[in-house]
Amino acid sequence: MSKVVFITGASSGIGKSIGEFLHSKGFVVYGSSRNPERITNSVFPLIALDVRNKVSIQEAIAVVIMKSGRVDVVINNAGVGITGPIEEIPTDEIQNNFETNLFGPIEVMKSVLPQMRIQKSGLIINITSIAGYMGLPYRGIYSASKGALELITEALRMEVKSFGIHITNVAPGDFATNIAAGRFHAPVIEGSAYEIPYGKTLKELDTHVDSGSNPIEIATAIYAIIQTPNPKIHYKIGAFMQKFSIVLKRILPDKLYEKMLMNHYKI
Repeated sequence: MSKVVFITGASSGIGKSIGEFLHSKGFVVYGSSRNPERITNSVFPLIALDVRNKVSIQEAIAVVIMKSGRVDVVINNAGVGITGPIEEIPTDEIQNNFETNLFGPIEVMKSVLPQMRIQKSGLIINITSIAGYMGLPYRGIYSASKGALELITEALRMEVKSFGIHITNVAPGDFATNIAAGRFHAPVIEGSAYEIPYGKTLKELDTHVDSGSNPIEIATAIYAIIQTPNPKIHYKIGAFMQKFSIVLKRILPDKLYEKMLMNHYKI
């Protein structure tokens, strides 16, 4: 029997690549989008869902269960980027980022766990970020929201293991997607104390995304994880130096690692 997969944020970018790849492998794939009626080229059905809305999440999960009778894999992919000096990012934008990147995925997991307990099986894959392993300048809010999801996953997987449910993190590095276009950029304010260093960093960040790897790498990795009987807690996917930066953080003195980051960002 083909496994039933539900992917949040599947109308573009990484989510779309994962959905198309799994669909080609014979999985029954459902995706979600805030405005599915605007998407005309999806090879799998899209369900309306706003991860900032608890009722919307519950209704979307109910649709999947109603149509297929079960849900075997949930991929928490919906997320949003944010950049800016923490001092200058509006508080409502910080809250929106956490609602999307952290509280939304938590609500998705809470909504699907009862069904997975009935099935005595299930896999939840949380798409986090290599940025979640370190506090990055002008990406601090993003790092914090993704890092928090990593820790939530670590805790929750122990709580549900006895039910036959597996949860894992997949942390991508920079991939060529449209995340930069959808990211909230705090404006570079003329005369601000951060005008020059933040302006330089912003250009650098967009360059990294534009020259990033093909999202199909994540899709193939997700496929392999689904086939794994006992997935690991953490997976990192990206360029060697991006993954190696996590190792360096573990082994280098804090101030030396901080200096290395500041040199990298030229601040």
